[in-house]
Amino acid sequence: MDSATLQADIAKTRDFYAMKKGAPIIQREFGYFVLERWTAEGHIKEGEDLAKLFGYDGNGMFNLGKLGWCEAAFCPEFEVEVLEDRGAYELVRDFAGRHVLYFKGRRSGFMPEYVSHPVTGWDDWERNVKWRLAVDAPGRFDGLPEYIRQFTDKSAQGAMIGQSVVGGYMYLRSLVGPEGILYMVYDEPGLVHDMMRAWFELADAVIADYQAHVTIDELFLAEDICYNHGALISPDMMREFLFPYYQQLISNIKGRQLDKERHLYLQIDTDGDCRPVIPIYQEIGMDYMSPFEVASGCDVVALRKQYPQLLMRGGIDKRILAAGKDAIDREVDRIMPFMKEQGGYIPTCDHGVPEEVRFEDYMHYRKRMLEFS
Repeated sequence: MDSATLQADIAKTRDFYAMKKGAPIIQREFGYFVLERWTAEGHIKEGEDLAKLFGYDGNGMFNLGKLGWCEAAFCPEFEVEVLEDRGAYELVRDFAGRHVLYFKGRRSGFMPEYVSHPVTGWDDWERNVKWRLAVDAPGRFDGLPEYIRQFTDKSAQGAMIGQSVVGGYMYLRSLVGPEGILYMVYDEPGLVHDMMRAWFELADAVIADYQAHVTIDELFLAEDICYNHGALISPDMMREFLFPYYQQLISNIKGRQLDKERHLYLQIDTDGDCRPVIPIYQEIGMDYMSPFEVASGCDVVALRKQYPQLLMRGGIDKRILAAGKDAIDREVDRIMPFMKEQGGYIPTCDHGVPEEVRFEDYMHYRKRMLEFS
């Protein structure tokens, strides 16, 4: 990337975080489930640059990782192993220690069935899992100087630096399962707190190493705490089992910043109907939320009117992308003029562009969105 392009991307990113009214809208996409079909139909060449084809912007924010996404940051990960052949399916222990039922020969592009999770009680946790989260696990910081150098270089050029972490709920769910965690908070609350202490200690130590070199602009928590009718755990559970660890981590990050005047943005990423948890997360200083699933009742225009200071990303109905050009036009015209005038919004499909979207309709959508760039 040349310097002028990077500086343009940085300027757009900083305008977004500043909620600059009328600023050019950053062009992004959440992801795709349709690229294989579009390629087979000849619309996309193998290895084609999608950013160039669809008119996407580059990055002005660069995210530090190594702290998980949808699962814990195990070191080492569990050994992946086929446990059972079930004809058209196979039962596999995945890298996160879960027993997962996949289509044979296909392990991505669909939602698999999670048969069991690695933690059912204290014994599982202590014997099989907790040691994989040790800060001093061999290999945890291998290659750190080279890894951090790319971020110090970008920071020196004015880019913003983010830190992504598997959120506490997503972490607990990956260890125990969505049903199991609902029982465990009542039956074994001490175990839940011990798991969260391990989450905190690892995140705090890794981020402290990074902060010796860069100032962090955003803490991103991949949370997925909602489904299509609201939160998967109660506000009281959030406040008891998640927020003390979040608040301590945020406080520690702020206390270690090289630039102590820099605002630390907090982004929460959750699927489903996020409306009930917005005011809950604002209790700990949430600035930014994504991806606002429309099918779960999330309307970014209505929510921006209710929460005018909330940074937002997502909110483009994936079903409308499959409904043709007229439906796309109506949705773009309903959302984009208002949100551009407001600032602080990045539109993306509320999840991956689905299989049934026609290439010509998606290109029409991209043409319309570029009117706001």
